[in-house]
Amino acid sequence: MSSKPEQKETHQANGAVLPIVSVDCLTSPDRGQLVEPSDFLEPDGVGVEVVVLESRANAKGVREEDALLENGSQSNESDDTSTDRGPEPASPLKETSFSIGLQVLFPFLLAGFGTVAAGMVLDVVQHWDVFKNVTEVFILVPALLGLKGNLEMTLASRLSTAANIGQMDTPKELWRMITGNMALIQVQATVVGFLASIAAVVFGWIPDGHFNFDHAVLLCASSVATAFIASLVLGMIMIGVIIGSRKMGINPDNVATPIAASLGDLITLALLSGISWGLYKELDSKAYVNPLVCAFFVALLPIWFIIAKRNAATREVLYSGWEPVIIAMAISSVGGLILDRTVSDPNFAGMAVFTPVINGVGGNGMPGESSETAPRKCPSPCSTFFSSDVNSRSARVLFLLVVPGHLVFLYTISSMQGGHTTLTLIFIVFYMTAALLQVLILLYIADWMVHWMWGRDLDPDNFSIPYLTALGDLIGTGLLALSFHILWLIGDRDSDVGD
Repeated sequence: MSSKPEQKETHQANGAVLPIVSVDCLTSPDRGQLVEPSDFLEPDGVGVEVVVLESRANAKGVREEDALLENGSQSNESDDTSTDRGPEPASPLKETSFSIGLQVLFPFLLAGFGTVAAGMVLDVVQHWDVFKNVTEVFILVPALLGLKGNLEMTLASRLSTAANIGQMDTPKELWRMITGNMALIQVQATVVGFLASIAAVVFGWIPDGHFNFDHAVLLCASSVATAFIASLVLGMIMIGVIIGSRKMGINPDNVATPIAASLGDLITLALLSGISWGLYKELDSKAYVNPLVCAFFVALLPIWFIIAKRNAATREVLYSGWEPVIIAMAISSVGGLILDRTVSDPNFAGMAVFTPVINGVGGNGMPGESSETAPRKCPSPCSTFFSSDVNSRSARVLFLLVVPGHLVFLYTISSMQGGHTTLTLIFIVFYMTAALLQVLILLYIADWMVHWMWGRDLDPDNFSIPYLTALGDLIGTGLLALSFHILWLIGDRDSDVGD
């Protein structure tokens, strides 16, 4: 801002045209000192008469000019450009807690029932030979389910945004967006799937100190194949849903994300179970199958990389954003290690059916943050949950949905005779305590992390989601395992934990 006073209008005084200057313009940029009088001197040193108008702020903070400003402007319409302003855009409607609840209720329930289905699958497959003899497969479960969330949810978001702004209207644009984004998620899925298998091998080797090469290759082949096929299937479903939504006149954002959340866990877990079981059956008779499968999907990696690199819509994402996805995979793998060590004990086999539910509900329920009124300081728990802004209202709504939502999911599991645990009152109390603590911690971490990323000019949409998803897996699995251990220690035999 220049230190010179801004001459907004002119005013007629004794036949001379005098500049009208607002009080605000007489101050320096830091609003602390008045501008020097010498700034108003003509080159010959003769002073210029200045009419100073006072500018006041009303209660709403809107500046109102003195009536002289309007009169001076009207008298000089022929000399000055028009200062007429069009109608100001209407401010967005304030979201109430009720409206927020209506918006998140359907996605919350849809994603929750998807995690219930995934839990039922895990409850069955945990008794298969591959899960009993190669228990490190359990470590892959949170990592691959979290990978699904990070890749498919961001894919749905990118494609929905492209559809809403008209970048998928012509067949050529549609084909370019599809090929670029599908190649991109195949690159990400293959790389992260391979790294997840390495993490599973390392975490499985550390506690026991025993390394089995055949099991390591089995984990690598199962992880890479599952990540690749799951991303391919879910990506095609997302594309079909988004194209269909556009043709039907429906906002893709309201459809694609809930479907991705509900189908992702189920499809990924079913693929992991089926692929690992099939490869395990071939482990003795055809040992070459596992390394061949792993090599096949890794060999396809350069092809997808070249396709994504040549596409302008995905080139930047291809080179950026790897750090949060990889770190999130490592965090989720720690949660997988907890799941492995707990479920492998027959006393806690009933935990398997509830793990995808508590992790999925906690991870899928994290709210978005509005950057319009983002403070730069670290938020306090009171500001996160008890302030009047929309983010705090969203946090309160999601926290209040935890108990009724989980009660519905627990009743669904019980009615389908899933799990090895009877829903006694004490079990429900411990389970709800774990679920509430998980969501409470995640909501505050989400608020803190988004403000921290804003302060460092990082996009929270690209960086916070992987971390929050992984932390949801770790916290949810840890608290659930702790609850089962406490129930076992206090002797809650009525819940039949572990039977």
